[in-house]
Amino acid sequence: MPRVLPLLPGMVALGLDAYVVAGVLPQLSASLNQPVPAVGQLVTVFTLSYALLSPIAATLLTGKPMRAVLLTALAVFTLGNALSAVAGTLTFLLLSRVIAGFGAGLYSPMSAATAAALVPPERRGRALALITIGLSSGTVAGVPLGLLLADHVGWRGTFWLVTALGLVAIGGVAVVLPAIPPAAPPSLKARLGVLADRNVLSIVLVTVFSTLTSLGTYTYIAPILGRDDVVVYLVIWGVGGLLGNLLTGAVIDRWRDTRTLMGVLLTVMGVSLALLPVGPPALLVFLWGASAWSCPATQQHRVMSARPAEGPVAVSLNASAIYLGSSLGAGLGGMVLASGGAPAVLAYVFGGLAVFAAVLNHLVTAKPVLSDA
Repeated sequence: MPRVLPLLPGMVALGLDAYVVAGVLPQLSASLNQPVPAVGQLVTVFTLSYALLSPIAATLLTGKPMRAVLLTALAVFTLGNALSAVAGTLTFLLLSRVIAGFGAGLYSPMSAATAAALVPPERRGRALALITIGLSSGTVAGVPLGLLLADHVGWRGTFWLVTALGLVAIGGVAVVLPAIPPAAPPSLKARLGVLADRNVLSIVLVTVFSTLTSLGTYTYIAPILGRDDVVVYLVIWGVGGLLGNLLTGAVIDRWRDTRTLMGVLLTVMGVSLALLPVGPPALLVFLWGASAWSCPATQQHRVMSARPAEGPVAVSLNASAIYLGSSLGAGLGGMVLASGGAPAVLAYVFGGLAVFAAVLNHLVTAKPVLSDA
């Protein structure tokens, strides 16, 4: 597992970059003299760039040396954040976020594919969970640090922090990551076939619902909880995610029935979310974080098992689904509140959708073929 560690700084940087912008929107609005809704499009363009360009790039680069692809992705991501840090207009900043999103959208699935290639098949679950731990660590520790930095030196300091992490990640991949000989690339027809594979698409559909429910709730967690100490609960959420990932990786490798595991995770998440307005918040937020953050590694393992020869393309499609679900969740939550719904209604809606996703997962996805590997 130490061979996977050089990939983690990049995932920490991605976790910070993906979530911290929302926290500095007021500063960005004042600095650029633009309304908050307009500045909020920075999150949208980053998300769309990640979701739309990731599968295309992964399809075209399949079969290329993984270290070279990772370094290219990190260079683009780091450049995008450096440009964000020096941006003087909203237009320039929007362009820089597109660049950063493209780099992130390429690095995330390729790092998962690389981690899986660096370990034996029986340890793949733990390797993928470790990658997700890097992402969640960037969210848990990096976002508060980024916001603290923004309070002291301004929003540009936050982007410089991400840029610095990107440079550290480049150094780690270039110097420490073992070289992996590229496998013979599948035909372009086979790579494009992943995008139309019914089994892969059914798994990806479940990913959309899992992130829609979890990150939709995360976006509106402050009004749902109705508490002043919401930061404490976000830390609890993140700690649950870290511990859940540590456990889930081992469970995947030992149990291997990832369809049933995903159903359990979605059910726990759904019940936890639905009870948030009336139950013990600390326990429920912990369970929500543990189950939600355990889903990405489980789903990555499923799509890679479904199309092992085109693993990077399959994982990139799943990664795009994560960001698509995030956007849909935030939009759905906004619609519920704009229509006059109470914040507690969001918990019931998202909790119900998570349970629906558990049922959908059982009905439309194929049962994995278990072996003694």
